[in-house]
Amino acid sequence: MYPDTVKELLQRFPLFQNLTEFEMEPVLRIAKNRTYRQGTHIFMQGDPLTNVYFIHHGKVKIYRTDLQGKEQIVNILSRGEMFPHQGFFRNDNYPAHAEVMEDTVLIYIPINEFEEFLISNPEVCIKIFRVLGDKLVDLQKRLEEKILHNTYEQIILLLIRLAKNHGIRLSNDEVKLSTQFTNKDMANMIGSSRETVSRTLTQLKKKGFIQTAEDGHLILDIPLLKEELF
Repeated sequence: MYPDTVKELLQRFPLFQNLTEFEMEPVLRIAKNRTYRQGTHIFMQGDPLTNVYFIHHGKVKIYRTDLQGKEQIVNILSRGEMFPHQGFFRNDNYPAHAEVMEDTVLIYIPINEFEEFLISNPEVCIKIFRVLGDKLVDLQKRLEEKILHNTYEQIILLLIRLAKNHGIRLSNDEVKLSTQFTNKDMANMIGSSRETVSRTLTQLKKKGFIQTAEDGHLILDIPLLKEELF
């Protein structure tokens, strides 16, 4: 991948959007890229944290497993997102597994080299902290959803979030999910059961809030889903 291409791709990410041409030059020197095939793992939970990744194309599932081997999906990431978010600022291990859901092209930056760059460029640190602050706000909102809402409401909030991150707008009201999530996937995202998600989706379909397209992807009526929360 040519440096100009890498630069164009990286500056689509909020982390680098406000960097000047001069500030981007050392980033481009240390950035690398690689294609991962569907079903492969980029890293495993507990592996030494060495790189931060940026998705150019494809989808990546971030998940944890408990002592019984049960899967808890932390996030489904797609084009224009980075992971792990805390990676540049921790000398630790990867906090979760990262599995490729479809053939994916990633740009990655070695953490030790990026830290050396930041030490020499403190003004860049300030710009990056602002972006990471936005990520922390999003995580806080998701925690509030877990605490303040029942399971039915959590599933509706999850659908709205998936529409925002993985949706294709069909009209002012309707959004079609570009990724086909199984009931188990959605249950794992909120710590519920597949049966509960299935029952809730059936209820929402009967109310006309969601429908299934011919290709199996969900179509969501966002205003109706939001009204159901109040």
